[in-house]
Amino acid sequence: MKRTIILIIVLLSIGMPIFAQLDISIYIQEYNRSDATVFDMLDLLKAVRDEQREDNGNWYYNAITVFIQKLPNFLNSSRERYAIEECAKIIFHGLSEEKNDKASYQVWQLLQFFNISSSLNDGFMMFEAIITLGRINARDYIVPLADLLTYYNERGAADPQSKSKMQRVAPALFGALEALNDPNCVRPIFFASIGWYDKDINAMASGSLIRLMDSLGEVIGDVIIGIIQDPFNGPVSKNAAWQELLRTHVADSVKARVAVAALEASYTFVAQSFESRVLLRTMRMSAIDAIRTMGIENEIVYAFLERTYREAFDTPNMDFEEIVLVVRTLAAVKSEEAIDLLTEFLRWVHSRRQSGPWGHTEREIVYLLIQAIGSTETQSRTALQLLFTISRSSMYTEAEQIWARDAISALTRQILN
Repeated sequence: MKRTIILIIVLLSIGMPIFAQLDISIYIQEYNRSDATVFDMLDLLKAVRDEQREDNGNWYYNAITVFIQKLPNFLNSSRERYAIEECAKIIFHGLSEEKNDKASYQVWQLLQFFNISSSLNDGFMMFEAIITLGRINARDYIVPLADLLTYYNERGAADPQSKSKMQRVAPALFGALEALNDPNCVRPIFFASIGWYDKDINAMASGSLIRLMDSLGEVIGDVIIGIIQDPFNGPVSKNAAWQELLRTHVADSVKARVAVAALEASYTFVAQSFESRVLLRTMRMSAIDAIRTMGIENEIVYAFLERTYREAFDTPNMDFEEIVLVVRTLAAVKSEEAIDLLTEFLRWVHSRRQSGPWGHTEREIVYLLIQAIGSTETQSRTALQLLFTISRSSMYTEAEQIWARDAISALTRQILN
């Protein structure tokens, strides 16, 4: 056998025309010999790789199958270990170029052989195996790969050496799961993007996540809603999932639908700390702003907008920023329900003018609401009557009455036009 291998190498050194005359079956026959050493196999793998021939057939599939069968016969020295890794590397690259998904099971077997759970492995070959699964579209291994990344995500308390190995392998998992392009791949990559890893690893995960979400399209909405509504996820995870979705190019209708879940979650999650309350408010404000620009996909939004306004208005430290955002959102939507809410808000502040405390902030809110209603093109009788009342009431200053009259004039012009 060694003579045949030497002949092949000699022919290769002579030149491509002579070497090309050798049929691939000769390589397979020599590679499959029962007495072939790992060094013989490596020589043959290098020969086929360097020739860059187009008639390989099932060469790499055969190569990985036979290689795995013979693995238990090797491992007698560090030199053999190096040859094993070189063989595996060439096989992985060959399968990747051929996009040969028939070898998925065998690649997974080698992944386990090179698994960093063994102290013998440093992670580099496990990285290669995982990347190969992504490149050959090994769809049967979507869940196992996702589970593996989930396992790493949950090992933030591991020893430094183990964490170093996991950080070496994790980017391969990001790449493979992104390439496999399945909804099941989203959650583990997302949690890696906000997990215990170094910042550069987080950034790699975030990049893969954005590309994956963009490629999945509308289905990504359900996945992100699932993360936001999961009671075991805290404000950090919920808000991060929502913010990552906003970075994508998925349809506005999808973002608007997820905004409803983000707005609802900002109220249903019971925050135990000041930091959590701040995060939930941030998510709520961002969700309302998205609804303002992208529209309302669920009627339940109106109840949450009313709650946001009411709680912002009726607190000892009035949250003027939230009030402004809710009012501008309703004015942008211009639906019948939105106009009814704006009118009701103006009625509340009008009642406060009659009997409650009144100051500069309340006056600004009156102006905000009158301007908002005047911009909606509404023909609501209720809204017009309330504006008319304010325009004639002695409780209000001349300037405040003019605001109401200007709004009535704007709405009247819209009727005439």
